[in-house]
Amino acid sequence: MDKNWSIALGDWIEERLPWRGAVDFLRKKKVPMGWHSPSYYLGGMALFCFIVQVITGTLLLVYYKPSADQAYESVKFITVDVPFGWLIRSVHSWSANIMVGLVLAHMFSVYLLKSYRRPREFTWLSGMGLLGIIFTFGFSGYLLPWNQLAFFATKVGTETLRNVPIVGQLLMAMMRGGPDVTEATLNRFFALHVMVLPLVCAALLGLHLLLVQIHGMSMPVSMESYGEEPLCLPFYPDFMLRDLVGWLLILGILATLAVYYPWPIGQKADLFASTPEGIKPEWYFLFVFETLRLAPSMIFGFEGEFLVIMGIGFAVTLWALTPFLDRKAQRTQPSPWFTSAGVLVLLYIIVMTVYSYAKGGGH
Repeated sequence: MDKNWSIALGDWIEERLPWRGAVDFLRKKKVPMGWHSPSYYLGGMALFCFIVQVITGTLLLVYYKPSADQAYESVKFITVDVPFGWLIRSVHSWSANIMVGLVLAHMFSVYLLKSYRRPREFTWLSGMGLLGIIFTFGFSGYLLPWNQLAFFATKVGTETLRNVPIVGQLLMAMMRGGPDVTEATLNRFFALHVMVLPLVCAALLGLHLLLVQIHGMSMPVSMESYGEEPLCLPFYPDFMLRDLVGWLLILGILATLAVYYPWPIGQKADLFASTPEGIKPEWYFLFVFETLRLAPSMIFGFEGEFLVIMGIGFAVTLWALTPFLDRKAQRTQPSPWFTSAGVLVLLYIIVMTVYSYAKGGGH
C-alpha cells in the first residue's frame, strides 16, 4: 500500500460518512477578532455546561426515584452512600446555575453588540427559545429533590400563574396536576425535566448551532459601519482550541465549587407544614419575585400582581422581537435607544437580585 493506514482509514470513513467537507467548511470560516471577542466564548461555555448537565443528570437517573415517598431518600442515598454521588449531584446543581448565568451574559452581549441584525434574526429567536427552556429546566429540576425549600419555593412559584389573565387558574392546575403541589406535581416536573425539555432543547440547540455556522459571528455595528477590516481567526482549529480553554476553565470552577461547597440536601418536604418565612426562588427568578412583592395590591383598579405579570410578558415579547423593531441596527447604524433599553434591563435585573440578597434572600 502506498498510503499509510490513517489515510486509508480516513478514506474508508469518508466514503461512508463524508466528513472532510465539513472540516474544510470550518477551516474556511473566519471569526472577527477585537475588543468584543471574549463575548464569542460565552455561548460555547454555556454549551459545555449543558453537556455536563446531560452527563451528570443521566448518572443521577440511575438512582433517583420520582415519588413523594422515595425522591428525598433517593437523593440522600446518592449523596451519602453512592461512591462520588455527592460530587455528581453537586456538579449537576452548580453547572445548572453557571449555565443560566452564562446564557444570560451571552444574551446581553448579543443584544448590546447588535448581533441580532440581518440575517441573524432567527438565530436570536432560537436563542430566546433556548433561554426560556433553560429557565424551565431550572424551575422543574428544583423540585425533584423534594426537600422543604424546593417544595415551598415551587408552591410560591406556581401560585404566580394564577395572575395570568383568563387561563391563570387552569395553567396553575395543569402545572401542579391539581389544586396543590403534591406527588402529581413531582411526576409532572420529572417528566418535563428528563423527557420533554431535553428533546425540545436538543432540536432548538441544533437549529441555533446550525444558524451560527451558516451566518457566522457578527461584528459590532461600530466596526461594520465604519468599514473596518478586523483581524480574523480561522474557526478551525484556532477558535475551537480557544473555546476549549473556556471549557477547561468552567470545568475547573465546577470542580472547585462541588468539592468546597457541596450542594446541600435540606430537609424532606412536609406537605402539611406551614410555609416558612423567607422562602424565595432561585437567584435567576429573584428580580421577578421582588417586583411582584413590591407591587401595590391595587393599581388603577387592577390587582398589582396581575399588572406586573402582564408587564413582564409584554416586555419579554418586545425583547424577543428586537431584531424586527431595531430598524437602525438593520441598516448597520447605531441605535442608542435600544442600547439604553438593554442597559436599563440589565441594571434592573442586577439591582433587584442584589436587593433580594441584601434582605437575606436567595440560596
